[in-house]
Amino acid sequence: MYTRLKILFQLQLVDDQLDKLEELRGDLPKMVNSLESQINELKNDIKTKTAEQQESIDKRAHNEEEIEKLKESQKKFKAQLYQVRNNKEYDALTKEIDHSEEQISKLTTENDALADLSKTLTNQVEEVQPKLEELEKELTERQADLEEIIKANKKEETQLLEKRKKIETQVTKPDISLYTRIRKAKRGKAVATVKRSACSGCHNIIPSQRQLEIRRNVRIFTCEYCGRILISQEIADDVAGNKE
Repeated sequence: MYTRLKILFQLQLVDDQLDKLEELRGDLPKMVNSLESQINELKNDIKTKTAEQQESIDKRAHNEEEIEKLKESQKKFKAQLYQVRNNKEYDALTKEIDHSEEQISKLTTENDALADLSKTLTNQVEEVQPKLEELEKELTERQADLEEIIKANKKEETQLLEKRKKIETQVTKPDISLYTRIRKAKRGKAVATVKRSACSGCHNIIPSQRQLEIRRNVRIFTCEYCGRILISQEIADDVAGNKE
């Protein structure tokens, strides 16, 4: 059990160092993700509006073709009026001419509405474009800042990750499961030492009897206040003395 507790503390110390490197990046990772999300949203919006605009153009072109066909039909019907032999034929032709006129009027009105829609969509895309360009410029700058920080600490981070990987292979599945769960809940700190009779994680006093049990190093104890795994000073000193 002593070895298991020692390994968990070693793992925490490595994660502490990795967390410090992560802190150097500040809010840059979140900012980059947020900017990427905003940019994708705007691009999708532009894509949708552009597609809608193209549909409008295609529909107007189709309507124009239909209008031309209807006008040609009207010419034929009007020419046939001079050849009718009775009122029945005349009424039938005038009915066709009126129907064609209604269709032409309907399609013309629809095309006017489609033209207005196309103009509105164009204006909306033009309004969004400068904002998109501004966000893309900011993203490029933030990515450069983040890459610079990552590059500066790349060697140290790689070494720490390799060290962590070696340590993790020595941790039992139940222990790593417990460690990971606590680390996630406590935003990084899963293991705490007993300092001046208190948990170094939450600084609450640990009962004397529990302190004695922790110092025996015979089982895993967690803080009754914050839930962190508690490590005796003996183990902390042992790990500190063997860092090199």
